[in-house]
Amino acid sequence: MKPMKVVAKWLIILCFGLSLSACSSWIYRIDIPQGNYMEQKDVDKLRVQMTKEQVRFVLGHPVAQNSFDDNIWHYYYAIQRGNGEQMEKSLIVHFDDGRLSQLQGDFDIPEDFESPLDL
Repeated sequence: MKPMKVVAKWLIILCFGLSLSACSSWIYRIDIPQGNYMEQKDVDKLRVQMTKEQVRFVLGHPVAQNSFDDNIWHYYYAIQRGNGEQMEKSLIVHFDDGRLSQLQGDFDIPEDFESPLDL
């Protein structure tokens, strides 16, 4: 009868261990965002010849400004989701004489980017 108790004991331990490992997916993991959250609809609002203040109003403050050239602003957004999924997007904004002149990065350039708002 004693070997039966040992087997039952190990069977209970095994069942407990398996059920505990099944609960590991219940742990909540937070999303970790970094930088400026941007969507294509925000970038679509940009037009050539916009002032720095207008660009800052649309996109917010840049994550980094070029130390040697105040006419290049870097916008960056990254998120690591709790499920392990990662996403990164960046946008580089160029100014000439304090006016928006060029966009580079992971977003599509708006179709009417070349038509200034002042017209």
